[in-house]
Amino acid sequence: MNRIIAAQARARTAFNAVGHRISGPRDRGDVPGWVLITIMTAGLVTALWAIAGPQLGQLFSDAISDVKGP
Repeated sequence: MNRIIAAQARARTAFNAVGHRISGPRDRGDVPGWVLITIMTAGLVTALWAIAGPQLGQLFSDAISDVKGP
């Protein structure tokens, strides 16, 4: 039984070594790019909303009031 466990451990070590050579090291960086893009987009939307929110609301209200019904 111990020989089977030892052989399995050697096989797993060899498999991991071959996989690492083929795929190369995993360099993930500090923060994934999609996280930075999401945070920056949320910040831009918040800033634009704070600056232009009242004007955009008025523009929408004017556009809706100009629509004539049937």
